[in-house]
Amino acid sequence: MGVHQYFKSLSDLEQIIRCPGKFKFQEHSVASHSFKVTKIAQFLGTVEEKCGQNVNWRILYEKALNHDYPELFTGDIKTPVKYASKELKKLFSDVEEEMTRKFVEKEFPSEFQAIYLERLKEGKDETLEGRILSVADKIDLLYESFGEIQKDNPEPLFLEIFEEALRTILLFQEMNCVKYFLKHILTDMLNERFTEHDELAGIAKRILEE
Repeated sequence: MGVHQYFKSLSDLEQIIRCPGKFKFQEHSVASHSFKVTKIAQFLGTVEEKCGQNVNWRILYEKALNHDYPELFTGDIKTPVKYASKELKKLFSDVEEEMTRKFVEKEFPSEFQAIYLERLKEGKDETLEGRILSVADKIDLLYESFGEIQKDNPEPLFLEIFEEALRTILLFQEMNCVKYFLKHILTDMLNERFTEHDELAGIAKRILEE
């Protein structure tokens, strides 16, 4: 028993491709997604702190860095499938939680198990840090789909993913960081010129006006 298998598994995350089975101009791994989400969460946390919120940076970084580690055991499930129903989403979460627990109990020395069970659990919760993670996760998803749409990927799934990600972000629109994102960052995104610009801008406008 030791942490060798854990360290070894970090390279495996580079081999797990997000949104498998669909043509993409640019592949994204779970490892790269975790890095990007952490960088996005860092900025969102900075906005919240500038607006007077007390951000626990250690918790935020731990949540962001570790949030998709359990996909080592299940792979990446397409967003529309994973969120098709609350029951299905809970089932996926239960499987990931159980497999993560078994891995930690098998591979980590006993004195570290409680720490890593806490670190690798579902990070999206009602705390400020959990909500920042939820938003950061969807912002990266928004940009992944945006990149494919911008390159004229004919697969309609990416429009669906863009719409689902934006709708989820709007569930947190009372947050300072989301207000900033909608006013400054999303505006810049939608002002970029590309072939599918009008359709994408129309989708965003419709969602924002609902």
